[in-house]
Amino acid sequence: MDIATPAGMLLGMILLIVSIVLAGGVSGIGSFIDVPSGMIVVGGTLAATLVRYPLANVIGLIGIIMKTIFIKLSSPQEEMNRLVEFARVARREGLLALENKVADVKDAFLAKGIQLLVDGTDADGLRSILGSEIDMVRQRHSVGKGILESMGAASPAFGMLGTLIGLVLMLQSLDDPSKIGGGMATALITTFYGVLLANLFCLPMGGKLGLRSKEETLVKELVLEGIVAIQSGDAPNLVEEKLKSFLAPKERKEKKLEDLKDKIREKQ
Repeated sequence: MDIATPAGMLLGMILLIVSIVLAGGVSGIGSFIDVPSGMIVVGGTLAATLVRYPLANVIGLIGIIMKTIFIKLSSPQEEMNRLVEFARVARREGLLALENKVADVKDAFLAKGIQLLVDGTDADGLRSILGSEIDMVRQRHSVGKGILESMGAASPAFGMLGTLIGLVLMLQSLDDPSKIGGGMATALITTFYGVLLANLFCLPMGGKLGLRSKEETLVKELVLEGIVAIQSGDAPNLVEEKLKSFLAPKERKEKKLEDLKDKIREKQ
């Protein structure tokens, strides 16, 4: 689970509430609660999203967001080590021996790749099938990111729209000056809601989804290259060297240090 996303949202809300209490007392919180303003901003943003995107994509966004927050991805280092181990098994016992490993693999993409490998799919077939799956994942995440960014752009606009509605209603009661201050405050709340929805929820989650998409596709591309290398009969060391290019410089240094420690242990 990526705790940073819910923790960041919770921290942002706590800081806002504390700031309001410090500035206006506990009773000041009530001034920031207005149901009609919430309906304009949240309802208007949702309506605009439904106009722009198909219903299936909007509903699917919930699943993509939940996956972004709650599913922990394997690191490139972990996948590289696993593929190198598979290369050793294939080198020692043959490709068919990998069939026994499929049941232990939790990642559906890797399990599919291994099964294709065992079934005798050639390198071009592996690249075609698994590459298409990677493209679909990238496309699905791109749509989800686009929806969140669209909501992030629409919510401040609906906040301004609500402010205009509030100003019009306030101008209708200019004959009673005592209502002007309260009317102006109510009108500005919609702008507050719109900015909050965009900058604490929609846009940050769109950015996080884009980042997680890059991480996931990087791992899948590493898996694809590893499976193709195993299919080609490459030695485990060669498979490892090919996959190292997917690691960040820091991970390469750590891997090099681990290899050095292993060599020292073997000599002892």
